[in-house]
Amino acid sequence: MDNKELELAWNFVNYTSRNIFLTGKAGTGKTTFLHKLKFQSQKRMVVVAPTGVAAINAKGVTVHSFFQLPFGPILPNDDLGSSSNFNRRFNKTKINIIKSLDLLIIDEISMVRADLLDGIDKTLRRYKNRDLVFGGVQVLMIGDLQQLSPVIKENEWQLLQPFYKNVFFFSSQAYKNCNPLTIELKRIYRQETPLFIDILNEIRNNKLSIESAKELNKRYLPDFTPSKDEGYISLTTHNNKARESNKQELEKLEGKEHIYKARIEGNFPEHSYPNKDELKLKVGAQVMFIKNDSSPEKRYFNGKIGKVILLEKDEVIVKCPDDDFNIVTKLETWENIKYTLDSQTKAITEDKIGSYSQIPLRLAWSITIHKSQGLTFDKAIIDAQGAFAHGQTYVALSRCKSLEGLVLKSKIEPNQIISDKNVIEFNKNAEANQPNEEILQHSKQEFQLNLISEVFDFYKFLHPVDRILDIYYKNRGSVEGSIDQPMIIIKESTTNLLKVSNNFKSQLRNLVDNKELPETNNALQERFKKAINYFNEQTKATVEKSLRDLSFSTDNKAIQKDIEKQLDTLEELLEAKLSYFQGLKSGFKVDEFLSLRAKSVFLGKEKPKKQRKTIIEGTANVELFESLRELRNQIAKREDLVHFQIFTQKSLYAMCELLPTTKLELKAIHGMGKTRIEKYGSEILNVIINYCNENDIETSNNLAVFEELKPKKQKRDTKKISLELFKSGKSIDQIALERELNSTTIFGHLASFIDSGDVKITDLMSKNNYSELKTIIPTKTFENLSDLKHQLDEKYSYGELRLVLQEFKRN
Repeated sequence: MDNKELELAWNFVNYTSRNIFLTGKAGTGKTTFLHKLKFQSQKRMVVVAPTGVAAINAKGVTVHSFFQLPFGPILPNDDLGSSSNFNRRFNKTKINIIKSLDLLIIDEISMVRADLLDGIDKTLRRYKNRDLVFGGVQVLMIGDLQQLSPVIKENEWQLLQPFYKNVFFFSSQAYKNCNPLTIELKRIYRQETPLFIDILNEIRNNKLSIESAKELNKRYLPDFTPSKDEGYISLTTHNNKARESNKQELEKLEGKEHIYKARIEGNFPEHSYPNKDELKLKVGAQVMFIKNDSSPEKRYFNGKIGKVILLEKDEVIVKCPDDDFNIVTKLETWENIKYTLDSQTKAITEDKIGSYSQIPLRLAWSITIHKSQGLTFDKAIIDAQGAFAHGQTYVALSRCKSLEGLVLKSKIEPNQIISDKNVIEFNKNAEANQPNEEILQHSKQEFQLNLISEVFDFYKFLHPVDRILDIYYKNRGSVEGSIDQPMIIIKESTTNLLKVSNNFKSQLRNLVDNKELPETNNALQERFKKAINYFNEQTKATVEKSLRDLSFSTDNKAIQKDIEKQLDTLEELLEAKLSYFQGLKSGFKVDEFLSLRAKSVFLGKEKPKKQRKTIIEGTANVELFESLRELRNQIAKREDLVHFQIFTQKSLYAMCELLPTTKLELKAIHGMGKTRIEKYGSEILNVIINYCNENDIETSNNLAVFEELKPKKQKRDTKKISLELFKSGKSIDQIALERELNSTTIFGHLASFIDSGDVKITDLMSKNNYSELKTIIPTKTFENLSDLKHQLDEKYSYGELRLVLQEFKRN
């Protein structure tokens, strides 16, 4: 790649995770770079653009269709996850594409509004990683801020103005927070004359000198009329002027008018049509090719001008001024794609959902400056009078290859060049911060070290574990089985693995110097392989075994669904980790890990749902269990109650094991109080007695057996019991498990001993959290504890906030 800026951009995109704004003057190869990335990069990518035509040209999809964003303003406090707001229902394929995405390319970024980029950020965070900008996806933004700017109505800007300094993408919160690099491509491939390049640079930077203006205005030829065969195209500011000019010129031609109708298949929206669906031509018409030749001959390119010399039923023959051959032009096809996943490889693939086939020609006596963006002309007549929008004059002039091929219909003076001051200021700052090889090397290192950290990071395991424990402790009477013990083992194990991984991360950083990458560092690779073995063994011995041992039963469908959902998440996380450990046991390779990470999104989803153990298997009286459960459902329906209001799951199992046959015995069953026995006791006992008789089961009729099961009244101070267990070295979770209480309750018990000095505040929270909260809380204004909680990082619990606030009161 004989272009140092392009080479730098290529390396940053492919070998780091840095977010990049790739810019450059017209004709510097930005589009070519995009297409090369699509075909050669190893990263899983999606290409989007702000408009339908831009998306078709970039061979991608529109921003709005991929992210299902509204067309109106998106305010920073809008909840894009709420279907009631924007009716955004992502299918599983779209969600899996986002979850497995490495790189998002946004073409024509100059036309993307600030609120739209923030909308993209919100969506990626929702489905990938809510704590990272763009959800942790690398974003490549391609465009030229000196060209077309975002379109916004006055009433829309009034809504957005309180939140954004200006409408450009670089004013968005996402851009400010994503630590972006700006790489400007310098080499111009379109123009070759140094004088013309210098003039265009001055216009681009809003600094057209008097000397350059004089040189440019030598091309001011107000009475110029090209001959029919010269191939000039007129660029104008308004659509109706271009349309009327083409219509008049076509009508002047004698001969029969031919109409070529587009062939449209599948889904191809009208606003994205790259050409007229009814193309009207005559022999002698000046035309412009609007697509690059897809044949191996490459006889024409997007923007080439010629004249129609023959019209046939399915083809048009065109002669271009400088060619010694005629071009037989047939139907070309544009495809409308959507991104999907290959069912075998799980690669992100482009599925054709529609196509548009038409002769790739447009009448070209005149065209708007807006539609000329991205095109190249040998000869152009520019009528820039009324070019009041930012960048229009620059776009028009930069379409031309040379000064000699340029004709001005109106003079261009320095005070006519309109550039947005926000763009000028942004470009100045960006130009002063161009990255270099040193930054590239550091970014490569960080990229690889962060990927290695991801291999050993178990933080995501903690939320589903805590959620399951929380559900269990709050619904203990409705859930039967061994849930808490396996979950506490997983929590303690993953917490320990997190500590080990943090230490390992520090060790790795000490092993690499500024010159060597982790991937090629032998000492680091040896440490990595040992770590893989250790983490693999620990994960299988604790997490995998505990999930295998876990069993529970509940007839509360909502509770079961919630627990199952969290267990599914844990199993998917476990599958991913074990696949990393297996796939990387011979050493760390970036491409291998990216491939494993992408595939891990689908590991748990491809397997049939695991049949988990249920506790019914643990009772000998299965038929009685089913009969009592059926009775409970009947009574609940009759009384219009929820089933567990009749009796709980725990009570159900106790009845099946102890077989009470009198109301006194039934009263000894956990959860069966006087009121329940009065209402439903006779029906329950009737079912149990019938079952015992039918199965020749002899019951004890010994009340003493049941009396032993009655919960004893707590004679000792419950808080002191928690304190004694804590001082014996047990954790809050272990005490909660032993005492069958909620962890929050135990936390409260222990907090009550802070004043007496039996417990220190830092026994119940980390020293870091304590120190940070003592600094942060005095700076906040809040109405209540909940208000304060929402202003702070999620890592601080309500209990911790309450402890620090109480200390402030004491002092």
